[in-house]
Amino acid sequence: MLRQRILSAVILAPIAIAAVWVGSWAFVALAALAGGLLAWEWTRLCSGQFGLPGVLLAGMAVLVAILGRASPLGALAVIAVALVAVPVADRAKARGTAWMIAGVLYIGLPCLALVWLREQGRETLFWLLFLVWATDIGAYAAGRSIGGPKLLPQVSPKKTWAGLLGGVLSAAVVGAVTGYGVDDSPWILAGLSGGLAVVAQGGDLAESWVKRHFGVKDSSAIIPGHGGVLDRLDGLLVTAPVVALICLTFGGGLPLWR
Repeated sequence: MLRQRILSAVILAPIAIAAVWVGSWAFVALAALAGGLLAWEWTRLCSGQFGLPGVLLAGMAVLVAILGRASPLGALAVIAVALVAVPVADRAKARGTAWMIAGVLYIGLPCLALVWLREQGRETLFWLLFLVWATDIGAYAAGRSIGGPKLLPQVSPKKTWAGLLGGVLSAAVVGAVTGYGVDDSPWILAGLSGGLAVVAQGGDLAESWVKRHFGVKDSSAIIPGHGGVLDRLDGLLVTAPVVALICLTFGGGLPLWR
């Protein structure tokens, strides 16, 4: 399993890095593809099948990714329309319409945030990606090597407090290193990165809770060793909107945080 996880990361990480570096429509295309796959997994997870609600959810994700680059307000309007259209289309309502409404926000807002963040400069998005990746790696390494008390065993039996601390420290290191390159106060960015690591871990736990609620181990098997796209991006999905709000507060991406 670990070998599969490493191999998948070696293949997928360069694709993500290249798309962020190039930006423009290359990153929009990657965000649209990821959004469509997220919609497919979420609908199958929450409704048991991929029908019209899933099609609408996937269409929303693609439109949001396209509009997010030049018209964020238009993308927000698409999300607002989907909040009405998706539950209306969910005629079966086998597992609750509320889950599909949650899916609109859970997928739509991160897609918009990621595309908008790339427009603020590649530095900001690289910082976000690396701190989330560092959180996952640090949490896994500390959890496996140290062990100790469980974090929330009823939700995710393998996660430990040591893993959470390892993830926070790893993200803080990424923040400090990034800070030296773009900011005069690297320790502030290190502290912020550590806080965002907690947010990312919260996203991981939230997705684990949803899977446990529906009695599944993985959202899909599309990524060997990782499960599905939801399993791989759970931390990023909740962290990206938070970083976007921070950037809005500071008036732009990392280069402007001086």
